[in-house]
Amino acid sequence: MNQISKKNFRSALAFAFMAGFAGVMPAQAQNAAPCPDCGYVLGVQEFEKPSESSGVMGAVAGGALGGLLGHQVGKGRGKDVATVAGAVGGAVAGHQVEKSMTKGKRYEVSARFADGRELMFKYDNPPPFKAGDHVRIVNGALEADQR
Repeated sequence: MNQISKKNFRSALAFAFMAGFAGVMPAQAQNAAPCPDCGYVLGVQEFEKPSESSGVMGAVAGGALGGLLGHQVGKGRGKDVATVAGAVGGAVAGHQVEKSMTKGKRYEVSARFADGRELMFKYDNPPPFKAGDHVRIVNGALEADQR
């Protein structure tokens, strides 16, 4: 073979080898482009969410009920004292009951992304993620990434 045909032969052989190798690689790896919004969940934390209620309605209802029950006790001056004590006690109890009924939980999901960022996402309901899950950001929200 002359010099030019050997060079062409080597080039053709190298091209055939690379083409064959590319056919063996997974399609995802062949077309993989960097995804800065792709990452994985570092952890999920659950927190007690403080009550957003003032507790006023509970205090009013509790005070009325406590006063009514206190009025059923005693006679004369004792009845008046029992009514006031029942109203105050009922108001305090009603306030606490309302605040505890409006408490909830909130969840924070921390995730690390391909570009090195670590972000926190907040949820009012249990999120569908656990540590190690692959995720991506889509329109500002965290979604499962089916890799």
